[in-house]
Amino acid sequence: MHWIALLDQDPILSYGITAVLALAVGSFLNVVIYRLPKILEEDWRRECAALSGEQDDAVRNHPHMTLALPPSHCPHCGHRLRAIENIPVLSYLVLRGRCSACNAHIGLRYPLVEVGTALLSVLVVWRFGMGWESAAVLILTWGLIALAVIDMDTRLLPDALTLPLMWLGLLLSLGGWPTDSHSAILGATLGYLFLWVVFHLFRLLTGKEGMGFGDFKLFALFGAWLGWQYLLQILLVSACAGALVVGALSLFRGRDRQVPIPFGPYLATAGWIALMWGETINHAYLQWAGLA
Repeated sequence: MHWIALLDQDPILSYGITAVLALAVGSFLNVVIYRLPKILEEDWRRECAALSGEQDDAVRNHPHMTLALPPSHCPHCGHRLRAIENIPVLSYLVLRGRCSACNAHIGLRYPLVEVGTALLSVLVVWRFGMGWESAAVLILTWGLIALAVIDMDTRLLPDALTLPLMWLGLLLSLGGWPTDSHSAILGATLGYLFLWVVFHLFRLLTGKEGMGFGDFKLFALFGAWLGWQYLLQILLVSACAGALVVGALSLFRGRDRQVPIPFGPYLATAGWIALMWGETINHAYLQWAGLA
């Protein structure tokens, strides 16, 4: 299309449009991060009440939450946010991180998610250009941001995000990008089974659960997108990143070893890096090992 060719010829314009769009997406991701776990919890409570035959008045009489309803509001005082208070980043700066009604503090994470979404999205467009490949990777990137933060908050990796993204990777492989369908199917299968085996071995040896089933599906997601060839790289990078962060927390904060550390953020980060620069990383390693 003519306008895509025009944007390819003007990188500054394409990056600017991407950043503005991504800021708005980041604002929506904040809604997903906050509401999706609550929606799932509410659904689980309704299902348990229905199966047990008990009348859960707290659930039955509570308005059903969705990503759109109720409208955005202050979690402290219930003040409904006006359109001008919903402008990504800018509203936070103008309000100085405070609710305009009750003056309660607004978490810094909200603008950080918006800015982070914009920066990662610009990197995707820089790496893949303006085209359908960038659109696909942007969808994955935005989903991974939501998954990583939700996992940090709740130790959950919702199927509502991981499974559609995995199926998208498998569908893309039918066209041979970013990998062929044979590698994608094998990658999704091996990704899930490998962590499933590790989970059960760890539980057999220690009596504890070292990770959740959501981690299996997230690893399978990257297998579907990149193929089985990148699974080892993703696993090694995520394990090293996790070990460094846990070590730093233990050293500087005296982290309680009984408190579980979510693996999803490290897995998501390693998988995204592999998608962006995995081939370069593999080539550099082969050269270092004298195999290339």
